[in-house]
Amino acid sequence: MSDYPPAGPPSTPPPAAGYPVAAPMRPEDQRLWATLIHVGGIIFGFLPALIGYLVLKDRGEFIRDHTKTALNFQLTILIGYIAGYILTLVIIGVVVLLAVWVISIVFAIIAAIAANKGEVYVYPKWCAIPFIK
Repeated sequence: MSDYPPAGPPSTPPPAAGYPVAAPMRPEDQRLWATLIHVGGIIFGFLPALIGYLVLKDRGEFIRDHTKTALNFQLTILIGYIAGYILTLVIIGVVVLLAVWVISIVFAIIAAIAANKGEVYVYPKWCAIPFIK
């Protein structure tokens, strides 16, 4: 007796590495998620944009563009907050924190409104460093 299995037809190859590709989202779902990601940045910082980018970026071009720009904006805002907290050692840090807070709210609302209308929104160059291209 042989220790090898009997010869037979070749086995089917395993499926491609990774997970199956998710189906594209409907346009209205992409608009909803893009709006929620922008508004979520006001409350939870960069986490909604990061999670949305990682989970939804392959579900449609519209959601990919919005999650990417939201993540770039929220990371820039995070840097602003860190700089403001460091500068609280001198009085100007309070002003920096207040300015960053106002900018994050105003531009996130503008982006959420644009996303809800189905428009692509790009944050101004001075308040969003393009970390993710």
